[in-house]
Amino acid sequence: MALHPFTSSLGLVAASEMGDKTQLLSFALAARFKKPLPILAGIFVATLLNHGLAAGFGTWLAAQVSDRTLRIALGLSFLGFALWTLKPDTFEEGDTSRNDGPRTTNWTAFTTTTALFFVAEMGDKTQFATVGLAARFQDLVWVTAGTTAGMLIADGMAVFVGQQLGDRLPMDWIRRGAALLFAAFGLAVLFA
Repeated sequence: MALHPFTSSLGLVAASEMGDKTQLLSFALAARFKKPLPILAGIFVATLLNHGLAAGFGTWLAAQVSDRTLRIALGLSFLGFALWTLKPDTFEEGDTSRNDGPRTTNWTAFTTTTALFFVAEMGDKTQFATVGLAARFQDLVWVTAGTTAGMLIADGMAVFVGQQLGDRLPMDWIRRGAALLFAAFGLAVLFA
């Protein structure tokens, strides 16, 4: 049974984003701006741009190296992502419970979210995973769509459900599950 680039990308990124710094950033932005739709739009635009660039690099990379070299590099990379996923991310933010600053607009929430998410994803495991997924599947469009959808699912939960759910979810178990997904994907690539 062949894996589809969209569903594989969506599943890996959605699972790996649980407890990630961008999900924590989503909590903070939702608490600060209290404008979920502009925040989600900013997450979408930033992720689409960031992961589109990463997927473009991944498809280019796949054309530059042999299949065997690519398979070994990708398999080991995904095993590395599994280990990376086990390390919790932290996000240092001031007190977001108070909103006594200047009045914010939908545009402010959108532009702030877009800029922060684009920068936060630079060098993040999901960006590297997007490179790897695009190299594996050699499909820029479906991988970018899948990773973007995965980010929106994970970070959208943070925006709408907020800190209440974050305090109740066993993030340690979620990280372990995401690490297992990365490890399984890495082993499948290595031994396929």
